[in-house]
Amino acid sequence: MAFSLTYQSHSFTFETAPELFSPKNLDKGTEAMLSTVTFGPGQRVLDLGCGYGVVGILAAKIVRPENVVMTDIEPAAIQLARDNAEQNQVDAVKIMQSDGLNDHHETDFDWILSNPPYHTDFSIAKNFIMKGFNRLKIGGRMVMVTRRRLWYQKKLTSTFGGVDLKEIDGYFVFHAEKRRATYAAKKRRR
Repeated sequence: MAFSLTYQSHSFTFETAPELFSPKNLDKGTEAMLSTVTFGPGQRVLDLGCGYGVVGILAAKIVRPENVVMTDIEPAAIQLARDNAEQNQVDAVKIMQSDGLNDHHETDFDWILSNPPYHTDFSIAKNFIMKGFNRLKIGGRMVMVTRRRLWYQKKLTSTFGGVDLKEIDGYFVFHAEKRRATYAAKKRRR
């Protein structure tokens, strides 16, 4: 299976597999998330839960491949992401199998983007948010897209101190900026 798309005047083709998320085309959630992001040359990007590689590969054309890290827990996704990076001529991206942020120590990202598995419990998303905060540089942004609003809005706000939210075609796109080196202070109980 394969599909093509154009992003910021660049054309891309992606090979997919039926067992991976959204095998026939770019899913609407990722499309919504990408519509809210403007990558700049030289920025560092982490595609967290990269699947077959759309977000990281699109970013690599703008920020340069050596500034992109892509991770996924699924071996099949990692292999397709590598194949797609090569096919789209950004094979200098760093692609690695990782359980979220547990299996690598890359830091100083300007962007961490994720379309987390939001139909499961919140433990994966909590790990992405808490550990992702520590991987961003000051001024860096975590961007997540889900169909659920309240839990993500509360968790991102309690971790980052605030969150911007956009609703696009039934999806919630969250932008949380790291403004301090530590998690946002919790309110004191009286």
